Amino acid sequence: MDAGLLAAVAAAVVWGAYLFVLKRAFAGYPPAALTVAINVAAVSWFLAGTGLTVGFGDAAAGVSGLVAPRRAAVVAVTTLGTAAAFVLFLRAIDQGAVSYVAPINKIVPMFVLPLEVGLLGQVLAPVQVAGVVVTTLAVYVANYEPGGFFAPFARAARSRPAQLALASAACYAVADVGKRVALQEFSIPGTLWVPLLLAGVAVVLFPAALRSPFAVTRRDLPKFLAAGGLVAPGEHLTTVAFAALPASVAPPVINTQAIVAAVLGGVLLGERHFRLRLAAAVLAVAGVAMIAG
Repeated sequence: MDAGLLAAVAAAVVWGAYLFVLKRAFAGYPPAALTVAINVAAVSWFLAGTGLTVGFGDAAAGVSGLVAPRRAAVVAVTTLGTAAAFVLFLRAIDQGAVSYVAPINKIVPMFVLPLEVGLLGQVLAPVQVAGVVVTTLAVYVANYEPGGFFAPFARAARSRPAQLALASAACYAVADVGKRVALQEFSIPGTLWVPLLLAGVAVVLFPAALRSPFAVTRRDLPKFLAAGGLVAPGEHLTTVAFAALPASVAPPVINTQAIVAAVLGGVLLGERHFRLRLAAAVLAVAGVAMIAG
């Protein structure tokens, strides 16, 4: 298996487990403050794992290149998009079941493709149009309950978790396109990109975190370290995948995390309508794979 594809598959497993941990261990925490705390832990893990090499060698050259206006703009947009997407997703899973929210949130490539067509000149193939239809069907299945045919669409329009999940997906799409440009076209090294993105998101959300802080006790510390211990390798694997694969390929593979989250949420948390949510996750993954072409 190609190294980039293998990294994407591994990232999907790590991020799927992370989604489950968020719902299981961090319900009720203010989203901004929670993100800042976990990202600080993740940066610490990453720096420890890389031997504090950020800022040296290739990473040092990457730092000097960031002052260029286009590079700085891409980094800023990607950071803001990631921060907004994650906070919106946290709010979505706080208000809805993981196995309900995850399939909707993971239709990111449905938003990536229009961005790539408009900004990067990518041509939309017929199979990719079919993929958009399949992802739409995934949203229908995720919202399905007995009743009229159009009832799930009306429910999705009224459902706050569904709205938040879709908004999060759109923000993730902006961030994914930014990652592709940063890692492939601008060749920013991964040893710089991972801590830069994680720390940048923490900085963006820090003012909001100050408005809704929470105390971390000694009993809480291990779970924050554990969450950071998932985010660090997850972001590293994601970076490796985006540096090696096209932007239209990496997100569909990584977004199979929806299946991991749906299985864990249904089996371990006993969330309702598990079979429907799992079917929605499978459809969403199939759809984004078709979009990838």
